[in-house]
This record gives sequence, structure tokens and C-alpha cells, in this order.
Amino acid sequence: MSQKKLIIVTLLVSCNIFFLTACYKDKTVLVQGDVTKAVSFSNDIVPIFNRSCNMAGCHNVGGQVPELTSDNAFRALFEEDMISPDDPANSEIMGWLTGIIKPAMPLGAASNPSNINGLMLAWIKQGAKNN
Repeated sequence: MSQKKLIIVTLLVSCNIFFLTACYKDKTVLVQGDVTKAVSFSNDIVPIFNRSCNMAGCHNVGGQVPELTSDNAFRALFEEDMISPDDPANSEIMGWLTGIIKPAMPLGAASNPSNINGLMLAWIKQGAKNN
């Protein structure tokens, strides 16, 4: 192989490596560590929904589906098939929370408020009870 071809091949490989490593989801938030405590829907999950999701124009009464108000969140999550008890990590709600499904939720949140991802995953793994 001539030196010119070697340089071209080297540049192409270098560019591919650069572009492949530069591709990432800027809003994906992975679950960090396992939540080992018992997670209560009413005491742990609903307060996060109330702070981050249940507001005007979002997941409130008459807003976006699912309605995540205190009275309706549990029912709405199951009616909209957002929870997969047999495959917690691949529940639709986890896709939204981690940013695998766009836009990442909570909308506009720069990070993972109140470890909602870990708490949500633990709650689903623990049977997704209305507790």
C-alpha cells in the first residue's frame, strides 16, 4: 500500500472513531445504584410527580397523558401501559425518565431530580403497588 493510501485510510479510521465516540444522548440519565429501601407510591413517587410533572400544561388534569395528579397517577400509569412489572427496566415510563424516549422527562430538568429514576425502577421491581 502506498504511503498516500495509508494516510487516507488512517484519516478515515480516525474520523470514524471520533464521530462514533461523539454520538451520545445528551439527556439520557442512567439509574445510579439500586434503591434498597421499600418504595411507597404515595410517599415517594407521588411527591416527585407533584414537584416535577403535575403542573399546568404538563401531566395535570386536562393536560398531557398520563395524568399524574395524586388521585389519578397510579390508575393512569397502568391504563397507559407505562409500567411493565415483568420487565421493570424496559417500562415505558423508564424510557421517558432516562431520555431513551424523547423528550426526556421531567421536561427541562437538567438532571435526575430526587433520584426519580432509581425510585421509579425500585417501585416497579417491588411490584408497582398502590401503597
